[in-house]
Amino acid sequence: SGRGVGASRRVARPALVVEDQSPPSVSEGEQLIDPPAGYSGLEGKALRKITKYPTKREVFAAIPKECWKKDTFKSMCYAVFSTSLTVALGVAAYAFIPLKLAYLPVWALYAAVTGTVATGSWVVAHECGHDAFSDNKKLQDAVGYVLHSALLVPYFSWQRSHAVHHSRTNHMEEGETHVPFTIESAKGKANYVLKERIGKPLFQVVNLFIHLVVGWPAYLLTGATGGSKYGVTNHFIPTKPFSEALFPTDFLKKRVWLSDVGVAATLAALACWAVKAGSIWPVAAVYGGPYLVTNFWLVLYTWLQHTDVDVPHFTDKDWDWVKGTFMTIDRPYPKVIDFLHHKIGTTHVAHHVAHQIPHYNARKATEALKAAFPDLYLYDPTPITKAMLRVGEKCVAVKPFPTDTGDKFLFVADRRDLA
Repeated sequence: SGRGVGASRRVARPALVVEDQSPPSVSEGEQLIDPPAGYSGLEGKALRKITKYPTKREVFAAIPKECWKKDTFKSMCYAVFSTSLTVALGVAAYAFIPLKLAYLPVWALYAAVTGTVATGSWVVAHECGHDAFSDNKKLQDAVGYVLHSALLVPYFSWQRSHAVHHSRTNHMEEGETHVPFTIESAKGKANYVLKERIGKPLFQVVNLFIHLVVGWPAYLLTGATGGSKYGVTNHFIPTKPFSEALFPTDFLKKRVWLSDVGVAATLAALACWAVKAGSIWPVAAVYGGPYLVTNFWLVLYTWLQHTDVDVPHFTDKDWDWVKGTFMTIDRPYPKVIDFLHHKIGTTHVAHHVAHQIPHYNARKATEALKAAFPDLYLYDPTPITKAMLRVGEKCVAVKPFPTDTGDKFLFVADRRDLA
């Protein structure tokens, strides 16, 4: 491209014709910022000039009323399916795969399959935390608490932090999870130095490893990649020496301690198993491997659904709920994965717009939002592996670019592009 970084162009588009009873159209023209890290499969759609955003009420009104209806029996069927399949795979592996080094490839395959299946249980518990599982609140929290505790997730703690993530999507200061480093920050500068010293291919590997393997425990224990507003947080200890900003009330603190009980019970059960077996290896093979794979999936979803080279973040003066929420991206996960994970990656836009909608109604909600707000709905057709590698290499740190609609924080892949 002959355009300089940060330059803009206008792309003529035909005026949209919108009937009175429909949500208002949002744009008659576009202005694109040329993203310094390049383009994703969105081709800059998230950077188009929007002359008027719909209100939150108008966005909700575009979703058919039946999408909000929760079916407890159906939700329980999905919970039982994912959990029973996970347990069955674990029992079969324990019974039939020898704990010998020669069978390491078989155990690795088992971990990949079982961890992928177990992510379905994680998603069900996630729906419980969003009030999307059942109108029976006690049953909903009981299911979510048991499933998340079994996966070493502090249910109520994460419910709170994830609610903040939804309420401040792509907010530079108040966002929660995968808030990017700025180019002036110590971590942003360190990323550039590391990339220059070890080279792009190895940096890509290191960046992906840090996010997809280390990222989840680092987030739970220190609030890694959380917004600067909350400081160093801990999902197990809501008091000093950690920041109390994420859990400011006594009610929230009590729920964190209650979450700890569930996680502690799971850890105790695993410890008893190891003692009875006389070795930690059965626990590591049957539980530990799939656990790491499940963590990989949940971080990958959260990262890729809100991050790419041409998807901006905003500071408080330019952010609002509609703008931030529609920075969510739907992606083309393989059909088997999409089935096992209850469509969390292919209907993530609808999930962020209205998180109380059950996953089995999310496809209909997605189509409604896509039809009502075609200029806002984001879908990137890039294959998941290719998108992951692009984000791992190029999404290093962000810089604000001023526009006539406010600053947009975009990724800069290399320091030489900062000039």
